[in-house]
Amino acid sequence: MPGWLGGLVEESFFVGCGTHENRRKNEKNIFCLGCCTSICPHCVPAHPSHPLLQVRRYVYNDVVRLEDLEKLIDCSFVQPYTINSAKVVFLKPRPQSRPSKVAGNTCSTCDRILQEPFRFCSLSCKVDHVLLQGEDLSSILFRFDESELAFSRFENLRMDNSDLLLDDDDDGRITGGAVLEGPMQSKVGSPSGHAGRGSSGTKKKKSNAGFFPQIVLSLNNRRKGAPHRSPLS
Repeated sequence: MPGWLGGLVEESFFVGCGTHENRRKNEKNIFCLGCCTSICPHCVPAHPSHPLLQVRRYVYNDVVRLEDLEKLIDCSFVQPYTINSAKVVFLKPRPQSRPSKVAGNTCSTCDRILQEPFRFCSLSCKVDHVLLQGEDLSSILFRFDESELAFSRFENLRMDNSDLLLDDDDDGRITGGAVLEGPMQSKVGSPSGHAGRGSSGTKKKKSNAGFFPQIVLSLNNRRKGAPHRSPLS
């Protein structure tokens, strides 16, 4: 296994950078293929000639854009997920709270449920499967152009890390190929939420408009006064 591949699937991302611990936005979300280590955006100028790969976060797990990863390794049969109009691939298998009991297509390494025709839920699962089969990893590795992954791509890197933080459902399963919204967008921008508040407000306004205060007032004025008893004889 080449050093960069082993580092990519084993390195820890989105932890504070010890070199720039006094700087803001110092989470390590970039992988240097030349040094085989994770770095933060402040470290990028120190790696001007090294190929770099940006790592993102999705449901608290590390993912990489499929279009970037495909320049390095064959990602066929690894299930991608479309997030914010971009396809991504998990670097490591996501932890499962309980083993799946549903019969169907599952990951060849960790048994996570997958859509057809995918066989692996993450890049790590595919690499482990190739090694367990006794095959040479060179059959799935590509010779990549370092200029396509060079420092120039990160000159305008956003310092907010461009993280992808999205919620998952209760059992840890998500629908492959589906475009998902962020939790704040689904709560604040939900059409049903706005419709509910708007409809209730409209009903209230209409119900108030249905009353005619002048009629109610006239009816109140027509009430009989208290009865007067005749004096006792």
